[in-house]
Amino acid sequence: MTDHGSTWNTIVTPWHLDEPIPAFPVPAGATRVTPGDLPQGPVPVRMNRLHRAAADAVAQAARPLVLSGDCPTTRAVVASVQRRHEDLAVVWLDAHGDFNTPAITATGYIGGMSLAMLTGRTPGLFDDTLGLDAIPDTSVVLADARDLDPAERDFLDASEVRRVAAAPADLTRVLGELGPVPVYLHLDIDVIDAAQLPGARFPSGPGPSLTRIEECLGAVCAAADVRAAYLACAWFPDRVGTPATRETITRLARALGADLTWPGPASD
Repeated sequence: MTDHGSTWNTIVTPWHLDEPIPAFPVPAGATRVTPGDLPQGPVPVRMNRLHRAAADAVAQAARPLVLSGDCPTTRAVVASVQRRHEDLAVVWLDAHGDFNTPAITATGYIGGMSLAMLTGRTPGLFDDTLGLDAIPDTSVVLADARDLDPAERDFLDASEVRRVAAAPADLTRVLGELGPVPVYLHLDIDVIDAAQLPGARFPSGPGPSLTRIEECLGAVCAAADVRAAYLACAWFPDRVGTPATRETITRLARALGADLTWPGPASD
């Protein structure tokens, strides 16, 4: 359904939570978000400044493809896209559920709350100046999520989030059930089999191959009106700029219909 002739506007948000990633690769022609100096204070306060800058950049893009070093910046992207598409649905491919909240998290890691943020389950976590509207559970498709914390699993089971395998046929089927709504497509690279992801921050063991995930992205784009996409490039800072990493990002973007080129040599 997605028109692959429609140009993607590539945006890079090179940080993990509130930490900059200097080596994060920036494709030729991409917009690099640069929020300036961050305020002193708690991590969510600092992240909120970053997220406002990302939301502003996305607002200028007709069809944003965001490359980021984490998942929480998704709240900025979705808030901005919602200004044009109020009935936005979410397709989320991830080895993790990202469905923890401050009340149930075992680690306190904010990145593990990213999908919960979109569904309105983390009130008060941020000084929410973004205008994000909660996505209804029934408009969320979570694919794979093979690595869940016990409380997170229970929380997901009690929700109405649509759970599927990371398989093209399953994604096509559930998108047919959602109907013709605009879609935000989010992928965390750790959904890919850990053996194919050297240097990933949060490897999750055996899973779908890179080729299978490319097929999944193609299936979503064929079945849905994908208006924005996000690749969470969650490698360690010293690995995110390697040739192997760039090649993985290039392949995932190509599956979405975006051809990325890279200025200069990658680091070894």
